[in-house]
Amino acid sequence: MRRYVVFSHGKDSAPWGAKITAMAEVARAEGYEVESVDYRGIDDPQERVTRLLSYCRELQGPLVLVGSSLGAHVCTSASALLRARGLFLLAPAFYMAGFEAYTPVPAPCPLTIVHGWADDVVPVENSVRYAREYGATLHLLNSDHRLQDVIGQVNYLFEYFLVSLDQPT
Repeated sequence: MRRYVVFSHGKDSAPWGAKITAMAEVARAEGYEVESVDYRGIDDPQERVTRLLSYCRELQGPLVLVGSSLGAHVCTSASALLRARGLFLLAPAFYMAGFEAYTPVPAPCPLTIVHGWADDVVPVENSVRYAREYGATLHLLNSDHRLQDVIGQVNYLFEYFLVSLDQPT
């Protein structure tokens, strides 16, 4: 059976930036096919959710959704409709000032959040709150919003996450 990791990039990023490219190699090594949705030119979060739902419509098999910042918000918003097998979120844009009511509820699946202590875009406390509220695994790393300088650690955590999805519960 085919299984997929689908990446959702952040607001000012691109579908195949350095972080996604590095994580895609991890996913392929674990036997996943890899897709990355292009949201460039789409600023509205709901339009991005619609794009993700449309993109995944043809994918037959289990989906692991991976998102960074606004991309994490988008894939979490779509996770229940897509029956996500897992959610791996990097510095998710949850509980942002003025938009708290739009913070999505995740699908009932394994959920891991990775956030940088020195994030000056999305407060780290937002991920702590979300992880507590939804029982997510939370990893706090000594980095900023982009997590570029700790991509090796992120990849290790991502590999562990993917392997753990195959373990009996």
